[in-house]
Amino acid sequence: MNDERKKSVDEILEFWFGTEDAEGRQTQSRWFTVDPEFDRLCTVMFLQRYEDAASGLLEDWREEPRSCLALLLLLDQFPRNMFRNAARAFAADAKAREIVSHAIRAGFDRALSPVERMFLYLPFEHSESLDDQFESVRLTRALAAEDPHSDALKYAEQHLEIIQRFGRFPARNAALGRESTEQELDFLNNQDR
Repeated sequence: MNDERKKSVDEILEFWFGTEDAEGRQTQSRWFTVDPEFDRLCTVMFLQRYEDAASGLLEDWREEPRSCLALLLLLDQFPRNMFRNAARAFAADAKAREIVSHAIRAGFDRALSPVERMFLYLPFEHSESLDDQFESVRLTRALAAEDPHSDALKYAEQHLEIIQRFGRFPARNAALGRESTEQELDFLNNQDR
């Protein structure tokens, strides 16, 4: 990996996961809560890299586990923060799923820590395809066996249930200009209860 790419990869991974310590990468609450300041930082620091990744300019990052993970974060996680509640948040999802499939075939997931693998697998959990959801649960179940304190399997199973019930994520309907059904509206209105 050339020095410029290594610097970019390290910057992305350290921003997302924090610095690696003796305990390895740790779960951070900012990943799964709405935080406008974190969203702003993602945009200010990584919008150009996201655009490069989405347009295919970073395809050489697929060559090794760490850079592949950084590429995946750019395509799957960062847009969910940078473009929250907009269709653009999901624009690179298909590309992210293709990269995850490549990473798994190459065995890159085995070179990553459990929390890093959780993010590697998330594009399947973010998919509205039932087959991808089953793959998400399968991969996350194996991951949960290694890290029994993780809630990752619970969330993967919840996403699968939503896709089995609705065939899509109702929470995306407004952003994607989709009409919500009565059942979806009822589901959305009762989610926090």
